Amino acid sequence: MSAPEDLKLWRKTVRAELLRKRAAVSREKHQLWNDAITGFLVSGFPMLRQMTVSLYWPFQGEFDPRYAIRRFRDGGAIAALPVVIEKRAPLQFREWWPGVATSKGVFDLPVPEGTRVVVPQALLIPPVGFDARGYRLGYGGGYFDHTLAMITPQPLKIGVAFELSRLETIYPQPYDIPLDFIVTERCIYHNAPGGLEPLATAGRAAELAAQLLASRHP
Repeated sequence: MSAPEDLKLWRKTVRAELLRKRAAVSREKHQLWNDAITGFLVSGFPMLRQMTVSLYWPFQGEFDPRYAIRRFRDGGAIAALPVVIEKRAPLQFREWWPGVATSKGVFDLPVPEGTRVVVPQALLIPPVGFDARGYRLGYGGGYFDHTLAMITPQPLKIGVAFELSRLETIYPQPYDIPLDFIVTERCIYHNAPGGLEPLATAGRAAELAAQLLASRHP
């Protein structure tokens, strides 16, 4: 399938439509979907309790990861928030916990003040859209792609989104980096060689995630 002639405009148009659809979700439905995704994360990725995990502050109707992060932190995880340092540059990750002092960053989202900079072993990433090959459509800044291109070894990349964000393709370019898993209110998807595959059990997700981490951290 060939990409649109003006891919940038296509992505901008699709991004706006997906954001509109997400904003139209009722509060009750959003809460139900949020609870379902939280449950899948906690049951499918128990190893995050022993890892440094990047979350994000929910924005424009995104899944709220703070409930899952609380569960992981209760088990010993270190949580971090991404910080934009400059345009077209990798993100920085600063340790975060409830009540830590913050200031306003990009989009007025909170940035931890005075906490240590860490390198996450796993990232929860909120795509605006995702496709059948696990590629994500973001907000257009390229921050996560720049960041993931720099981190060695690669962290566990977990996208969290609602099913309404699904696309056939985002027409991925060489700079686009696919996610390892995508968790929606329906299930956990593993990004297999043939594309996204729904997993029947949380235990299978945990097994595959452990295999990925072992291959990247020999």
